[in-house]
Amino acid sequence: MSKVVLITGISSGFGKQTAEYLAHKGYKVYGTSRRKIDHDPLISLLTMEVTDVVSVQKAVDEILQKEGHLDVLINNAGMGISGAIEEVSEDEAKLQMDTNFYGALHTIQAVLPVMRKHGSGTIINTSSIGGLMGLPFQGFYSASKFAIEGLSEALRMELKEFNIDVVLVNPGDFQTNFTANRKIIAKAGENSPYQKQFSKSLAVIEKDENGGLLPIVLAKKIHSIIEKKNPRPQYVVATFEQKLAVWLKYLLPQALFFKILGDHYGIK
Repeated sequence: MSKVVLITGISSGFGKQTAEYLAHKGYKVYGTSRRKIDHDPLISLLTMEVTDVVSVQKAVDEILQKEGHLDVLINNAGMGISGAIEEVSEDEAKLQMDTNFYGALHTIQAVLPVMRKHGSGTIINTSSIGGLMGLPFQGFYSASKFAIEGLSEALRMELKEFNIDVVLVNPGDFQTNFTANRKIIAKAGENSPYQKQFSKSLAVIEKDENGGLLPIVLAKKIHSIIEKKNPRPQYVVATFEQKLAVWLKYLLPQALFFKILGDHYGIK
C-alpha cells in the first residue's frame, strides 16, 4: 500500500519539486496551496491556508475521508521577511511567525490523532540554517525557524511511545522563488538608519541564494528520509561551506564565530 503524504506549500520551490518527486516515486501525494495552481496530475491539490486552523483541519479531514490514513506530513509552507529588527512592525512579525511557526503547529496538531491511532507516522519539519544561527536582517525569519527547532525537539520525545518520527530538515541556500517572494519591511527605505548596511547584507543574501543548490537535491533527501526505518533527528542539506559553518558555530568561541559570520554579510 502506497504511503499517503501531505506536503504544505507546493506552489513553487521545495514544495513543488518534492511533491512531484514523491508522486513519481509512487507515493499518494496531497499538496496544499492557498490558491489554485497548475500542478502535476499525480498530485491531489488541496486549497489550504496554514494560518487558518479551520482550513487546515478541513484539508486533513478530506485526506482521511479518501484514504483512511496519513503516513507522512512535510511542513514546507513558509515565507521570509527581511529588515532591521527595530523597524519590523507587529503585523509584519506576526505574519512571519503565523506562517512559519503556527502554520506548522496547526498541521501537526491536525494529523497527530490519526497517526497516534495507527501507531506510526513521520513528521518532517522544514527549518533552515537560519534556524541554527541568527542571520542579520532576517531576525524574525530566524526566530520562526528557531521556534520550529525547539518545538520539534520536544515533540520528538513526546511522540516516542507512539512510534512517530519527528525529523528536522535544515536547508542552506537554494535556487527557488523564495528570493523573489521575500517581503521587505515597510520601514526599510532611504530614511532608515540601517539602509546602507541592509542593502549591503541583502545583496550577499540574494547572491548566496541565487548561487545555491537546486530544489531537487532537497526532494531526494526528503525521499530518502521517508524511506529510512530509523531516520536521524536532523539533516542539514547544504553546500560543504554551509555545513562547515554549522559545525564552526559549535566548535569556535562565539565571539570569533559571529565575527566570521558578520564579515560574510559585510558587517564590520
